[in-house]
Order: sequence, then structure tokens, then C-alpha cells
Amino acid sequence: MKTATFIFHFDSVEETKLIAESLSPEIKHKIPKTNVAIHHSDNKLSLTIDSKDVSTLRAACNSYLRWIKTAIEVKKIV
Repeated sequence: MKTATFIFHFDSVEETKLIAESLSPEIKHKIPKTNVAIHHSDNKLSLTIDSKDVSTLRAACNSYLRWIKTAIEVKKIV
């Protein structure tokens, strides 16, 4: 099993919770061959992705990192 873990530090607890909640629908709609876990505490968000192979892990990482970036950008606009 291949694993990637990302840790993000946000400016506030509210922002961390908002980003975590925005990823919730994506976690429910699973990417094939992957397991994803998100944990948040205070202003820290941890994203762990497990996959059976490197190419699937890379694709899942790219997707989740893009979704996080999009959520951050939307929050700045709103």
C-alpha cells in the first residue's frame, strides 16, 4: 500500500473546519482503489491518502490538493 499525508495549517479553526467540510462530499464519493481520511484539530488539517499503486495515489493527491486549493480561493472571494 502506498501512502501520502499532507498537513495544512490555516489561519483559524473556522477556516480549517470549512475546508474539511467542503471536502466531505468528495470523500463520500470514493476514488477507486483509494482510502482517504481527513482529520482536523484547531487550525490544522491532516489529509491521508492510501492507494494500491503509485499512479492512483498520484491522481488522488492531485484531485484532493486541487479541491483544497479551490475551497481556499472561493473562501477568499466570499
